[in-house]
Amino acid sequence: MRNISLAILLSLTLAAPAGAQAPPPTPAPAQAEPVRIVNRTGQEATALHAVRSGRPDWGSNLLNRGPLPANAAFALRVNQDAGCRFDIRMVLADGREGLLRDRDICAETRIEIATAAAPLPPVAQARPNQNARRVSSGTGFVIAPDRVLTNHHVIDGCGRILARTADGRWLAATVQGQADARLDLALLAVPGNPGPTLAFRTTPAVRRGEGVVAYGFPLSGLLSSDPKLTRGEINAFGGVANDQTRFQISAEVQPGNSGGPLLDMQGNVVGVVVAKLDSRRVQNVDNVNFAVKGETAQGFLRRLNQEFRTAESRGADKSAADVGDIAHRATVMLRCEP
Repeated sequence: MRNISLAILLSLTLAAPAGAQAPPPTPAPAQAEPVRIVNRTGQEATALHAVRSGRPDWGSNLLNRGPLPANAAFALRVNQDAGCRFDIRMVLADGREGLLRDRDICAETRIEIATAAAPLPPVAQARPNQNARRVSSGTGFVIAPDRVLTNHHVIDGCGRILARTADGRWLAATVQGQADARLDLALLAVPGNPGPTLAFRTTPAVRRGEGVVAYGFPLSGLLSSDPKLTRGEINAFGGVANDQTRFQISAEVQPGNSGGPLLDMQGNVVGVVVAKLDSRRVQNVDNVNFAVKGETAQGFLRRLNQEFRTAESRGADKSAADVGDIAHRATVMLRCEP
């Protein structure tokens, strides 16, 4: 319902001894001022959603009492102790949407949505070629609208690249700009809204021993086609031969994980899963895995003039399940057909 707050005060008193002065009543804590979300689109809005940043869905429509007229405001109260970063979505009567991401609504008392983009035309789904041979698969994740980051080796030599989204659609993908074989990174254009974006972590600096989650599609031809989550730690700040563009991690990965996100326990990207050490070639070594550092991936995207989201990782850690929920809608399986 439309943000109606009811405060019920129950006063329990204990009779004071005769002659004793009753203590003054304790004042009720002041309520924080609501943030007002103003519709400046020129049309009435039929839906308004406000969820904490990173949530995989938009939750319920706050306008359950009717549309929000143009220039009208909706008052939203939040529990600041539970977090202040919100994603806000306003849907207009003609189907257009206005989106605001990662807004600090504890610091802003008034948020105006002035314009809304036209709804995108539907993109025809691609279909996997069931007769294709020597098909391989990997993982990618959404870093901007219709843009997916993955490893170079996942898409190298592909005649056709398909991305399967979290909602089960197959979309055609093409390499955007110049892939980097040395860093093992590639940017893909995937029209059709493959999912919400993940944010790269900016601060604080990643530490050894910090918990991380790897998310992707390992061994999809052998195991189920569902994504898999593994958790572990940052073990070292260098890869094979002291490669400073990579982390060594204990989160176990397998073929097919390549290109997937490595997330901290706030759900922000700290790396791109890239490889594991082959225990068949290196004796007495097991579960040694690597990821391209997040700062390296950011530098790669900047060279392509590709915008992306960043965020600080502050506050209490989330559970691995919550981090997985954040990653799920933004992570795609990539299919490489010759």
